[in-house]
Amino acid sequence: MNIPLSKIIKNVSLVSLFFVTTLVANASYAEQNNPQLLLEKVTNTTFGRIETEQQTIESNPDHLRTIIEEELMPHIDYKFAAFKVLGKHFRSVPKAQIPEFVEEFRQYLISNFAVALASYGGQELIFEPTRNVDEAKSMTVKAIIREEARPDIHINFKLRKNKKTQEWKTYDLVAEGISLLSSKQSEFAPMIRQEGIQAVIDVMKEQNSEPLTVAANR
Repeated sequence: MNIPLSKIIKNVSLVSLFFVTTLVANASYAEQNNPQLLLEKVTNTTFGRIETEQQTIESNPDHLRTIIEEELMPHIDYKFAAFKVLGKHFRSVPKAQIPEFVEEFRQYLISNFAVALASYGGQELIFEPTRNVDEAKSMTVKAIIREEARPDIHINFKLRKNKKTQEWKTYDLVAEGISLLSSKQSEFAPMIRQEGIQAVIDVMKEQNSEPLTVAANR
């Protein structure tokens, strides 16, 4: 059964789960070479901080953006993700506007992930063991989102290794066969084709400027 991406995001904070699959700079040697261990560590660390800083978040929901900015964004391959979203339009859009697009896409991710984190309700993320990662340059880490009284949702995290730093970073998530980046590419491509890249930048800017609210049932 196909599940709409919007429903998945609403029900299980999908985007936040994508966002927490990032690397930490002080990871141990074993973690640096095993993306699964990294995902587990950062998931626990990130959601742990959300739990301990609830009072601050409730009084100032935008604090979630601060958590994301400080803990996660330095380790997301947002440039690669932005280029993937541009797809074939990368060659045709004005090159002078690409840096602005990348930066607004970065802020757009922060805004979307903050919204998802605002409705986080303690879902459990269970990772499948990974194998043969020593020589890999890119890989998929499989996991299950488990929540009481709801069906399990199977997700795949897409990661790639930086050639220079040898760090693993997340760039996409596929939930029930739906790619987050492909979804955004489908959303933005017609706008770029018809109105130009500036129209997409303006849409992202508008959303990025919206204040964050915390769900009443947190």
